[in-house]
Amino acid sequence: MIKKNSRFSSVYLAVMLVLMYLPIVLIIAYSFNKSRLSSVWTGFTMDWYRQLFADDDILAALINTLILGVGSGICAAVIGTLGAVGMAKAKLPAKGTMEYVATSPIITPEIILGMVDLAFFSLIGLKFGMLTLMIAHTSFCIPYVYMQVKSRLVGIDPSYVEAAMDLGASRGRAFLDVTLPMIAPAIATGMLLSFAMSIDDVVISVFVTGVGVNTLPLKIYTSLKVGVTPKINALCTLMFLATLAIVLLIQLSRRRNGARPSGDGENKTENE
Repeated sequence: MIKKNSRFSSVYLAVMLVLMYLPIVLIIAYSFNKSRLSSVWTGFTMDWYRQLFADDDILAALINTLILGVGSGICAAVIGTLGAVGMAKAKLPAKGTMEYVATSPIITPEIILGMVDLAFFSLIGLKFGMLTLMIAHTSFCIPYVYMQVKSRLVGIDPSYVEAAMDLGASRGRAFLDVTLPMIAPAIATGMLLSFAMSIDDVVISVFVTGVGVNTLPLKIYTSLKVGVTPKINALCTLMFLATLAIVLLIQLSRRRNGARPSGDGENKTENE
């Protein structure tokens, strides 16, 4: 019975992996196709990548995407870290509700977030463009930093901060010298997640972007209306590789963070 379940699980996993990654493999393969038609393979070429890097509109969209991703990631890191540290120290009766509200953008459909941002920016009369994109992306990236830092704070022994304050450090200095270095890997992981979510967003960006401000996801979306060319396949391939590199960096950061001995383990070793 166990063998049958094992075989079924293996077959099911193989089918799911094929369904998930076969389209990505085809996009990568046809980005090297000589033909403009994605359904016909006529030979190998790198011309589409040359045309991609020679396209000024795509380069401008790339610069906007990087500025938006890095900027929203930094803003989300600052706000999310301060929020996680503050909530960890707060003793409020509605603390659980506040934490749920803080992480609600993750479970809220993007089309709703986009409509809310559109209505809010229109209400206050803010001009749509890079600023509205930055605010919108920061708002839905904050929970990713918040959750990472919060989970890291749970594993930190408060005696470290107390010891620093007993030695004369202020609360601010204890945070900078003790707490911040300990939660730095979590902040970095949250920033990388925020950057990945930002460069991947289309729905919210459609609602809050302005005239003349384009990002790579929006460029791909608008290009689909006139047909997919191997140049778009090349752009998708590069974006996939960039996202894959971010995921690998996140995994490396988590492994390094997990490999570090905890405070209890260090104390136990010293006592022994």
